[in-house]
Amino acid sequence: MSRGNAYVLGATGQIGRAAVTALVEDGWEVTAASHGGGRDDTWPDGVRGVRLDRDEDGALAAALGEGCDVLVDMVAFDGAHARQLTGLADRIGSAVVISSGAVYEDGRGRSFDTQDRPDGGPHYPVPIPESLATVAPGDETYATRKIRLERELLAAADALPVTLLRAGAVHGPHCRTPRELYFVKRAVDGRTRRVLAHGGTSRFHPVHVSNVAELIRLAALRPGSRVLNAADPEAPTVAEIGTAVDEVLGRKTETVLLAGAPAPGRVGETPWSAAHDIVYDMTAAERELGYRPVTGYAESLPETVAWLAGRLDGRDWKDAFPKMARNYGDIFDYAAEDAWLEAYDRGV
Repeated sequence: MSRGNAYVLGATGQIGRAAVTALVEDGWEVTAASHGGGRDDTWPDGVRGVRLDRDEDGALAAALGEGCDVLVDMVAFDGAHARQLTGLADRIGSAVVISSGAVYEDGRGRSFDTQDRPDGGPHYPVPIPESLATVAPGDETYATRKIRLERELLAAADALPVTLLRAGAVHGPHCRTPRELYFVKRAVDGRTRRVLAHGGTSRFHPVHVSNVAELIRLAALRPGSRVLNAADPEAPTVAEIGTAVDEVLGRKTETVLLAGAPAPGRVGETPWSAAHDIVYDMTAAERELGYRPVTGYAESLPETVAWLAGRLDGRDWKDAFPKMARNYGDIFDYAAEDAWLEAYDRGV
């Protein structure tokens, strides 16, 4: 028996692929919308793939037709997208929208947006509850735009029940900015040493795509207006992640620890680097949705590592992961790292 019609925006992205599968397996009839209109090879034949540019005037309204029982939005980004959804509230039974843990702000007004300033790294409580203050809504940054999206959707809760999922550090195959690349690329390139800032103890709570998909599945079954964190059952340190990657690849890497911040040239910096722990409280998701994680970090890592290694095989990493190159290119500068290690070995 069908649970109803589910319309998924951003269906061929990293989270979207897993969400479509989870919804289909739970009995939903799924329309998978994306810019290219493509399909994932693992989807069953019953999934209807459609091409859609949501920012084209009237396109989403036309695509929805008479409507859907649940709309799952992976790519909503700002107030305009919120108003697009609320303007179609009469055709959407409920919505599940992906937000971000980047919206949180600590007691001194520090957030992801202030990390590059002196003493700008946020010092959040551990774990972070959904009730923690957030950045102010705006149009300037990823975080301010995401919180504007949240606020406008929640303000229309009477017309459109919406579950907003504040995702942690998303991991798994098909990621455009895979953090695990930091360790996998070094292994593929034959690096035998690595440098980790903050003593290798940085924790940036990950969430596997299958766990986000499970939260989406549960929220689709229990419509309501709420904000929930989305994270894995554990938050490993960056040193533990490096060791886990080594174990998957069957190799051993010497780790040199920096007690504090990265050295000049971003030596020791990783995509998880933070002076203070970023760990999300999952109590509300467990209480409201009955959330139980599908997988843990170490359990899911072999698939991610195999996918990354395959993408790197015979390709320039900057071509394989252009967004990663733009955002994190400097941390793959082996010349800076080697110069620092040479000085370290000399006791300088």
